[in-house]
Amino acid sequence: MPELKKELTIAERIGELRRRVAEAAARCGRKTEDIRIIAVTKTHPVNYLHEAFAAGLTNFGENKIQEAKEKFPLIDSAKVTGPITRHLIGHLQTNKVRQAVEIFDVIHSVDSVRLATEIDKRAYTKDRVMPILIQVNTSREKSKYGIDPDETLKLVKQVAEFKNVKITGLMTIGALTASTSGDPDKVRLFFKRLRELRDFIADQKIPNVDMRDLSMGMTHDFETAIEEGATMIRIGTAIFGKRKRGSAAPKLEEKN
Repeated sequence: MPELKKELTIAERIGELRRRVAEAAARCGRKTEDIRIIAVTKTHPVNYLHEAFAAGLTNFGENKIQEAKEKFPLIDSAKVTGPITRHLIGHLQTNKVRQAVEIFDVIHSVDSVRLATEIDKRAYTKDRVMPILIQVNTSREKSKYGIDPDETLKLVKQVAEFKNVKITGLMTIGALTASTSGDPDKVRLFFKRLRELRDFIADQKIPNVDMRDLSMGMTHDFETAIEEGATMIRIGTAIFGKRKRGSAAPKLEEKN
C-alpha cells in the first residue's frame, strides 16, 4: 500500500516559499530582503495568520472589507507579539473607504481619482496619511479592475496633489490564463510592462510620489514577478493551501 504523502505545515510551506524567493532573487541579482511576502489569508481562519506570524511573516493581505472587519479583531495579542502590516489587495468601493482607512495600513487597489479623493477625505478625518498603490490593468482585460497603462501617469499626477494619501508604487494582476499556463514568458510581459511604467513615472520626479513598490505576483507566477522587479508578492495558496470551494472565513477562531 503506497505511503500517504504528509501534508506540509504552514511553517514548512513558508520555508519552501522563502527558498524559492531566494532562488528567484539570485537569478536576477536582487537581494531577498527587498522582497516582501504578503500572506493572503482570504477565507482562511485567523489561527492560520497566527501560524504564519510565528514563522516570521508580518505582512497580511485581505481582499474584502467585511472579512477583514471580522477577522482582524480576533488576532490574539499573545500570539502576535509584534507589529503587523495589513494590506487591502482587493477592489475597494467608495462606500467602504471609511472602514478601509480604519482597518488597513496600505491600500493596493486605487484606480480612479474618485476613489483616491474619498481615501484622502477619510484619511484626513483620522489625521493620517494613507499609503496607496495605483492598480494598473496591464493586460487590459475587461474583467479586471485597474487604470489603463496609458492613463496611469495622468492619474498619478492628479492623486499626488492630495495631502492625506501617499503613492508608494504600482500594483497589477497578471492575466490568469497566462499565470496558470506554465509558461512564464506569457505572464512576464504584464510584469515587465508595470516595471517599465514604474520606472517612467519615477523619472518624472513628481512631488509626493515614491515609486519604490511593485505589488505583483501570486502563487502561480511570483518567481517571474520577482525577476521583473516585484517588491511585494501576494501569496495565499503556497502558504495556506488550497481554499475550499465556496469557503468563507469563520467568525470564530478554529481550534487546532
